Amino acid sequence: MIRSGHLDTFTRDNLPPQALWPEFLFRLPELNYPERLNCVAELLDRWLERGRGAHPCVVAPSGTWTYAELAERVNRLANVLTRDLGMVPGHRVLLRAPNSPMAIAAYLAVMKAGGVTVATMPLLRAKELTYALGKAKVKLTLCDARLADEIEKAKSSAPDLRVAYWGNDTPDGIEALMQQPGYEAFAACDTATDDVCLIGFTSGTTGEPKGTMHFHRDVLATCDTYGRRVLHANAADRFIGSAPLAFTFGLGGHVLFPLRVGATTIQLEAAPPDVLLPAIAKFRATICFTAPTAYRAMLGKLAEHDISSLRKCVSAGEALPKATFEAWHAATGMKIMDGIGSTEMLHIFIGAPEGEVRAGSTGKVVPGYDAMVIDDEGREMPPGIPGRLAVKGPTGCRYLADTRQSVYVQSGWNVTGDTYMKDKDGYFWYQARSDDMIISAGYNIAGPEVESALLEHPAVAECGVVGVADEDRGQIVKAYVVLRAGHTGDATMTKALQDFVKAAVAPYKYPRAVEYVVGLPKTQTGKLQRFELRKVAAEQAARKLAS
Repeated sequence: MIRSGHLDTFTRDNLPPQALWPEFLFRLPELNYPERLNCVAELLDRWLERGRGAHPCVVAPSGTWTYAELAERVNRLANVLTRDLGMVPGHRVLLRAPNSPMAIAAYLAVMKAGGVTVATMPLLRAKELTYALGKAKVKLTLCDARLADEIEKAKSSAPDLRVAYWGNDTPDGIEALMQQPGYEAFAACDTATDDVCLIGFTSGTTGEPKGTMHFHRDVLATCDTYGRRVLHANAADRFIGSAPLAFTFGLGGHVLFPLRVGATTIQLEAAPPDVLLPAIAKFRATICFTAPTAYRAMLGKLAEHDISSLRKCVSAGEALPKATFEAWHAATGMKIMDGIGSTEMLHIFIGAPEGEVRAGSTGKVVPGYDAMVIDDEGREMPPGIPGRLAVKGPTGCRYLADTRQSVYVQSGWNVTGDTYMKDKDGYFWYQARSDDMIISAGYNIAGPEVESALLEHPAVAECGVVGVADEDRGQIVKAYVVLRAGHTGDATMTKALQDFVKAAVAPYKYPRAVEYVVGLPKTQTGKLQRFELRKVAAEQAARKLAS
């Protein structure tokens, strides 16, 4: 590895052994990055050097920041981090905020100062935040003051944690510190191209999140592969979307892709379909990043809104149903660009350019990546036969101090946990998830995590949680629950259990369906057989459809 620019070497020290890394591919000339690289200098500072500082960069209901204005805010916050908050290169900084111009400035300021951004979704509770804080050994958090409650609760388990707030209008608040004289300039930290700059946490099949570590070069690589070779955006584009910045899908669509080409990003704190549609019209968005669920929901309301400014629509987070693709195409004339990525890979690695899209297919492998469908022994499957999806490219899985590295990376390939079929023309067709992950409305939900939350309720003796097919959300979370004696499985109990889960973990993870049973399928050793529950759920759905 290249000489690090980090003074705190925690992330490099906790990378997996290189023998367990995937093979990395740098065949494309644009992927040959220099040894010394700070991705923020490339994403932001170079546009000022090229005289484009006055171009709109971040647009929000509160106003517009040009590239020069964002750059100054990033510099001021980087100075606050290093001069006032004690951050040194290599420190992990947890970010807690809804999507906003300030959230983008915070994300970039940490990386420009040589830190490692650990972004978290606004809906996470103290228990989930505590895990991330401990796993990444976080000592500093930047937080929107409106989200103070859960991070303050988490502080009880992290006594050394320092939290700095913006939006609280206090003398020691971030905005006040940013106004200090001499803070308007900041030289990007002299980081190595393979220094970690962000950690994305993603739930695994055990319910315990995995920290995925990404380098400065990875941030640019996803722009220079999918962004450059598939998306084909330009400086006149105006990006809009609904995914949180803490999702790497959202990070790419909101920040990386627009800034890499000098375009504009539109920031909405929350963007459900009823908000997204009028915002497309108001801000004249040209590229939309959202989940299939949102496209389905928007279909019935298109006549009420002017979306004529849109020229591209990107979908990821869950499989795009053929029916949704065809209905959107019929209504708008646009072909939704489906894609699959993962937090481990940072962004999309299979997805076709708009002119090559096939309805129902995820697409073709993104230039710069290789992908194949394999059997359980790692042998490539012939066209038309389903198997496990394996991929390699300029990005790849490097878990933070986690033995599951050898599960995701096998023989140099990233094995994503998805079951796919590849046709003779090189198009990939999604079949199902290969593990216990539930993908609902674009959110990844680990069934065992929901089980753990349910089991804390005094009425629950046992439970099993699986994903069930749903027309609107792709899948919903369904819980099979064995109640303790003296409790009744009725509507009142169902609501109580749902509310209980919402209070314990991120609310989107709650079971939308609850079925009360007298027992659960188990192995001879007592291990829950979730695949049997999935069979039961599928049979129930089939009977319901037939009736």
